[in-house]
Amino acid sequence: MEPWGARLYGDPCTRCAWSWSGDAAADIAYVREVPARYARLLTGRAGTERHPDLGWSVTGYVCHVGDNLRQWAERVAGVLRGGDPRVAGYDPDALAAARGYERTSLPAALWSLERSAAAWVQVLGEAVAAGVVLQHATRGPQPAADVAGNNAHDAHHHEWDVRRSLAASAAPPEV
Repeated sequence: MEPWGARLYGDPCTRCAWSWSGDAAADIAYVREVPARYARLLTGRAGTERHPDLGWSVTGYVCHVGDNLRQWAERVAGVLRGGDPRVAGYDPDALAAARGYERTSLPAALWSLERSAAAWVQVLGEAVAAGVVLQHATRGPQPAADVAGNNAHDAHHHEWDVRRSLAASAAPPEV
């Protein structure tokens, strides 16, 4: 079984310092605030900023977080409504290419993130209360509460990536 969550990233995350609380309500509350957090952070920014060690621009990371929340909301909603609990992984780089992250405007990405987060918050709240368990193809059983923690970490981790990209873009070029 593929490691995920704290088993993969550490507790706290060795890179972004996310602490895995195991409190799904707190994770859902965190994601509820993600669009506003990102919007505040990116006020006055172009979205083209990037860190030399990262693959996507700031806008690319905003697109990814929105798409990741949308993907998981869709999967969980399907199970809540009686669908097959088996889910597969996806390749975020292939999705980025297909969706054209680098050609998306920052305002469009923030708009999409806001809608994805709202849908995710609603669906994950229902799924945690109902005790939904997904069967991930490579990670095994994933209770909705674990999905909430994993997705909240993803949003936090990529906010850290965005902050690093903004800081790198503000630094003078190396000579």
